[in-house]
Amino acid sequence: MTAHFGPELYAFLSDLAENNDRAWFEANKQRYDRHLKEPALRFIRDFEAPLKAISPHFEAVARASGGSLFRIFRDTRFSADKRPYKTNTGLHFRHVAARDAHAPGFYLHLAPGEVFGGFGLWMPDAAVLARIRDAIVGQPDRWAALKRDLDAAGLSCAMEEGMLKRVPAGYPRDHVHAEDLKRKSHAASIRFTEVESCAPDFLSRYAEACRRAAPLMRFLCEAVGVPF
Repeated sequence: MTAHFGPELYAFLSDLAENNDRAWFEANKQRYDRHLKEPALRFIRDFEAPLKAISPHFEAVARASGGSLFRIFRDTRFSADKRPYKTNTGLHFRHVAARDAHAPGFYLHLAPGEVFGGFGLWMPDAAVLARIRDAIVGQPDRWAALKRDLDAAGLSCAMEEGMLKRVPAGYPRDHVHAEDLKRKSHAASIRFTEVESCAPDFLSRYAEACRRAAPLMRFLCEAVGVPF
């Protein structure tokens, strides 16, 4: 195996954070292509087979636009922050039904000092979130066992962003999983180091984390009504 990513990726992203403008980016476009885009697309291609072994319903699409690699360009239309470029690399392996419905996905985030894999659903709409909450209430023992297994596998489920202060209306306030019913996102994550992400076995490490997250992904897929 050969490494997909190298320290040059993080050096480029650090430099981009300090020079986040179009003139600098165009002058350093070859660095972007060589150290970010091309390695990321190769990672996506090589991850296709391990992903299909986990579930045939997720896609690894090695395209620079409209595929599994997030665009480097920020959407600044409704933001006061007009910096044109993201300072991270994001890879998202979507469910085949994601075009028509909220569905769980596998995610990989690469940024200086912040490398992690994410698995699940981030901030779905109210109807989808209600279906997940109903599944947790309807299968409390399965949810408890699933969380224990994730914790034993080194995956964290502490998604606090947007968490409600109270259990939402229609759900028992004293439910054994009351804290999870307050969540607006349901996902697990695992952190890596930059050194690990630059090692030849990183794709295997990430694939193993995805396999460990598969029970959560199956639960979420069933809850929202898509196949796993």
